[in-house]
Amino acid sequence: MKQFFAAAMISLLASVANADAVFELRTYTAHDGKLEALQARFRNHTMALFEKHGMVNVGYWLPADTDNTLIYLLRHNSDQAAKASWQGFINDPEWQQVYQDSRANGPLIINIDNVFVRATDYSQMK
Repeated sequence: MKQFFAAAMISLLASVANADAVFELRTYTAHDGKLEALQARFRNHTMALFEKHGMVNVGYWLPADTDNTLIYLLRHNSDQAAKASWQGFINDPEWQQVYQDSRANGPLIINIDNVFVRATDYSQMK
């Protein structure tokens, strides 16, 4: 299911791709009762910080069959850009403060899964 979802989303992104572009599909599993707080953190802080560090927010989804999961897709200009963007984000004092503040009532996330994908030579993105 996850692979199908990723492939479908990437096919829709043909207009924003370049030859070196890489997409990152991330799935966050929230602790019970923490999904709303996680969404608020993204809505109010994380998305803007991603953009500040060169990541493109492509989309955010909530699976219809679970109540503790957030899935999102980021676009990076290259593998190297992804590494640099994440490093800058993690080291950003604003993010560090937001992260600590959001954990005042306990951690929000149980697990993070991510996969980096790029378009094949027969993809509509090429």
